[in-house]
Amino acid sequence: MAAEEVVQTVDHYKTEIERLTKELTETTHEKIQAAEYGLVVLEEKLTLKQQYDELEAEYDSLKQELEQLKELKDMMCDISNQLAF
Repeated sequence: MAAEEVVQTVDHYKTEIERLTKELTETTHEKIQAAEYGLVVLEEKLTLKQQYDELEAEYDSLKQELEQLKELKDMMCDISNQLAF
């Protein structure tokens, strides 16, 4: 009877080891997938940040150009008014 109990205990431990090994494998796989997804999100964030920075620089440049054109227009209007007198 003792030998039979030892065999059952060994079988139980083998089954438990197999279950835990399978669970560990699945958990590891899920963590790897989550890490890969995180990297994709990070890469996308960096790309969007770069695009944002480029657009912001272009906006600032166009805003400055617009201000210069407004100043030029005002100067031209002043000259035109002076010539009209």
